[in-house]
Amino acid sequence: MEQGEARYTTGQVSRRTGITVRTLRFYDAIGLLAPSAVDPAKGRLYSEADVAALSHIQTLKYVGLSLEEIKRTLRGGASPDGGLFQSLQLQKELLAKRSAHLAFAVKALREAVALLEDSRRGSDWDALAGVIEQVELERDWLEQYQTPGRLRKRITLYDKYSVNPIGWHRWFFERLGGASDLRVLEVGCGDGALWTRNRERIPASWRITLTDASVGMIEEAKAALRGIPQIKCLVADAQSLPFHDEQFDVVIANHMLYHVPDIPAALSEAARVMKPGASLFASTMSKRHLAEIERFAADFDPGLRVLDPVMERFSLDNGAELLSRYFASVETERYDDRLEVDDPGPLLEYMTSTPMNAKDVLTGRTLERFRAYLDRLFQERGRLTITKDLGFFRATKFIT
Repeated sequence: MEQGEARYTTGQVSRRTGITVRTLRFYDAIGLLAPSAVDPAKGRLYSEADVAALSHIQTLKYVGLSLEEIKRTLRGGASPDGGLFQSLQLQKELLAKRSAHLAFAVKALREAVALLEDSRRGSDWDALAGVIEQVELERDWLEQYQTPGRLRKRITLYDKYSVNPIGWHRWFFERLGGASDLRVLEVGCGDGALWTRNRERIPASWRITLTDASVGMIEEAKAALRGIPQIKCLVADAQSLPFHDEQFDVVIANHMLYHVPDIPAALSEAARVMKPGASLFASTMSKRHLAEIERFAADFDPGLRVLDPVMERFSLDNGAELLSRYFASVETERYDDRLEVDDPGPLLEYMTSTPMNAKDVLTGRTLERFRAYLDRLFQERGRLTITKDLGFFRATKFIT
């Protein structure tokens, strides 16, 4: 603090900002915001720069960052490579994903209310139990994205250790083919990543409609795809599509059907809006996907769980059977990839980022024992090979 610069006591800062004295002292204690000076008579003294930093902290708290994430962000700065940009970008994506999946939970609750109001059904507890199960599935999935830190850990493992240089989105896009004058629909498009990562490859003659149940996701996609005139985006539920029969040549459901509360309804709607002979490209994973991670956990503690079973609702193992009820033929193609992990750190972070019980079990001394267990695995093997079993179904509509 320079000579002559304004200084504020803890009480003055509290009155000026509305933040309690107790909170200011807590920020100091955890190393988040320390006063620039301490006066024997007046105690802690804050500079104008300290007050500005406090404003930044409160802003980041408002948008949902934890105190630990705020601490890292303030150290990283505001540049695109620094903490602020990355943290806010991840938080934005997180909130958009939450919005999309909360929409499904709201729909399920509406169905529950409708069941109770239906005098012909009365209190149909079996039906209500099914509704509750769907809400629980959505809640569990949502927990995967509870914080930007968790999302970042999951992304890091894939980005850093996948061996296929093409990348999923590029590979999947190639399978759509290059025929001209196609009308294409993607349901559950999220932030439009399939198209942003293939921007230069999109045929000018295609007319593409992207839908998602989330307003936030559609806004993300619109912003990311601005300047591509053949793409339009709108909010729509995959279970009740706002399109006429037989409108589209291609329908895409990219790693999303296992999250849909009523999968048969979504498949029926996809078939309805497809032209005769049109194709649905529905991607997912198999039970083999990342199976080694679950085995590592079980070898340490049979009760430890890492992988979310929600994908088993529509997987490479059962998807063909589900699709065959609505389509004339179903073909499967797999994406050749795996993880080659040579550092236990990112693997441990991934394991504790999922919505299962690993994050609760692996704490304190148990976490230290598990770290030692992983260290021994890497010392014995050098690196761990982990299966990635992704792919898609190409389902063709009946020609009448």
